[in-house]
Amino acid sequence: MPVRIFKAYDFHRWAKSEGLTDAKLCDAAQEIESGLVNARLGGFLIKKRVGAEGRGKRGGYRTIVAHRQGDCLVFLHGFDKNDKDNISPREKKALHKLADYYMTFSDAALSRTVGDGGIIEVRSP
Repeated sequence: MPVRIFKAYDFHRWAKSEGLTDAKLCDAAQEIESGLVNARLGGFLIKKRVGAEGRGKRGGYRTIVAHRQGDCLVFLHGFDKNDKDNISPREKKALHKLADYYMTFSDAALSRTVGDGGIIEVRSP
């Protein structure tokens, strides 16, 4: 069974405003599944660079992702590298809690959450 890819609603709004496409997120998800991450933040939380259109990864975005190998991945938070270097300790703590929350969900619970509008499933283009 392929890995299911999701994005939190707030992440979706941010990504849409930045022009960050689902295709780019799917590419990043494949890299994450292959072990190509920029930082492991403990527990289910990782940081992954995603390239911006015309700027590549070095000038692109940083995403914070909840990830359970071979199962599911949820893009939780994103920011432009030019806006800030990293997340604060307070943000990291909150994102850890959110990652732990989503990673306890079964497939059925994830599907219900998608139906409720809490998260959005990313489909491969």
